[in-house]
Amino acid sequence: MRDYYEVLGVSKTVSEDDLKKAYRKLAFENHPDRNQNDPQAAERFKEAAEAYQVLSDTDKRAAYDRFGHEGPQRGGFHPGFNDVEDVFSTFGDLFGDFFGFGGRRHATRRGADLETEVALSFEEAVRGAKKQVRVRRHASCATCGGSGAAPGTKPEICSTCKGRGQVGHSQGFFVVSTTCPTCRGQRTVVKKACAECRGKGVTPREDSFEVTVPAGVDDGQVLRLSGRGQAAPDGGHAGHLYVVLRVTPDARFERDGSHLHVRLPLSIVQATLGAELSVPSLDGDRRIRVEPGTQPGQVMMLRGEGIPRLEGAGRGDLHIHFDVVVPTRLSARQRELLRELGDSGLEEPRRSRR
Repeated sequence: MRDYYEVLGVSKTVSEDDLKKAYRKLAFENHPDRNQNDPQAAERFKEAAEAYQVLSDTDKRAAYDRFGHEGPQRGGFHPGFNDVEDVFSTFGDLFGDFFGFGGRRHATRRGADLETEVALSFEEAVRGAKKQVRVRRHASCATCGGSGAAPGTKPEICSTCKGRGQVGHSQGFFVVSTTCPTCRGQRTVVKKACAECRGKGVTPREDSFEVTVPAGVDDGQVLRLSGRGQAAPDGGHAGHLYVVLRVTPDARFERDGSHLHVRLPLSIVQATLGAELSVPSLDGDRRIRVEPGTQPGQVMMLRGEGIPRLEGAGRGDLHIHFDVVVPTRLSARQRELLRELGDSGLEEPRRSRR
């Protein structure tokens, strides 16, 4: 896979405006309608779109600069396009009428987007996982290839609008264009419908596929899978599937972004004299040294023992909060010892001066 900056022919310090100009120039040169005798033009067209898709986004560009092609994926984004129609559906506003040809692309619709949820354990969210996703959607008809026309036939140019998708109506000195009532703006009509899909070009089915969940995701975050949504009814590119991640909390930890918090109870003796205790961490129980004189609410921080950051810059920290537990039930002997301790001149809490 080539470097994105190399694909667009720009430097790593390129400005947003110059980046856009470079992409538009490259897209114009490799537009499939302009290079119908060059089968590789479409691939170069998609390659340029993928590069711009990443570099035009500030966060994705920063992740790419730091970690290369793996960077954006660590954030749950998977760049790329299945075909040129997906490029036009994504960057249609950027192109506008810039190309001046290939108007048929503007009539192609992208299928509807879908959304589903995937349940993750806390461990899977922290370390990453591969999950199976099942989704019921409309897929392109295998019999007619999405055209809606019976095998051996194909959609014909609409005779009403002559393939323009619009018809003109005279109103005085003006001509008003409206969507063609025959083809409904699709420029073609199906004379003999496919028996499998009844001319719709799509059929319902249930798909199952594997999703790679990056390490460090949190509850509610969303993965976008291009081309896994509803198929377009006119043979266009399928929509996107948005996978919402639902993470089961872990009773041991409280999460704060990439940081973890854990509470560790201490007895009065442990807090006063110090102790060696075990504390849970992502890498198993960890032995720590509690210093003598530890106060209630005091916090110890273990750097780099939290959750992996999605942008790939190491891990967060583990914060250990000490809770000093005062006993509520004492034996007679224990009460006697505490009184002796108090009578021995043990330092009393200092009161703040006003």
